[in-house]
Amino acid sequence: MRLAALPRRPSEPTITLINVVFLMLIFFLVAGQVTAPVDRDIQLIDADALATRAPDDALAVRSDGTTLWRGEVITPEEFAAARIADGAEGLRLVPARDLPAQDLLRIANALRMAGAAEVRLVTDRSAP
Repeated sequence: MRLAALPRRPSEPTITLINVVFLMLIFFLVAGQVTAPVDRDIQLIDADALATRAPDDALAVRSDGTTLWRGEVITPEEFAAARIADGAEGLRLVPARDLPAQDLLRIANALRMAGAAEVRLVTDRSAP
């Protein structure tokens, strides 16, 4: 008894598919452009040179120890009372770079004593 030969299944043209996809990729990389180039006469803003501003929900501390909130001089205790009344759990503190560590600790302790659950320092990563 002879077994009948099974019909061969045609092979799938995967190499052809890969070549077509690769050629399409090359075409779109060469022909496409993500954005139009900026005119050479335009000078973009240097973000590092811009003056920074403390967030509205943070207590800013000058190098002399003066504390400011939304541009107004305020004590750390008054700031903590106002922010806790607004429902804030953690308070943010933006100290000046040259603020002495003793003053920073004094202000942070005053915020904790006034009822702040957390005191977070806001810093600048790009600072040297």
